[in-house]
Amino acid sequence: MSRTDELNRILRAMLTSTPEVEAAALITEDALVIASALPQHIEELRVAGMTATMLNLGTRVAKDLERGTIEQILIKGAKGYVILVGAAEGTLLVVMTTHEAKLGLIFLDLKRAVQDISKII
Repeated sequence: MSRTDELNRILRAMLTSTPEVEAAALITEDALVIASALPQHIEELRVAGMTATMLNLGTRVAKDLERGTIEQILIKGAKGYVILVGAAEGTLLVVMTTHEAKLGLIFLDLKRAVQDISKII
């Protein structure tokens, strides 16, 4: 199995093991998609671009407001959450959840996924 297949497997496992996770993608800091488990109506390239933009803006805010190195970005909307965390060097894991998601469990799943991703990349 290729590295890309392994990474896609990790992302799909997040979706199947946690029903509140609706989508996941692994993206480089410069907006390239490495792996994804996104619904058909969501464009990979658009998610990649928005993820890189969120990272750049979040990094600038954290720096300008003297909050230190950014660890995660959390966006809460009426229909759910978008969570962005650093994965392996130069990569970002972004997940989209329903509004019913228990964030503690989601963060635990993200931590495990990041550990698995780090072993592959």
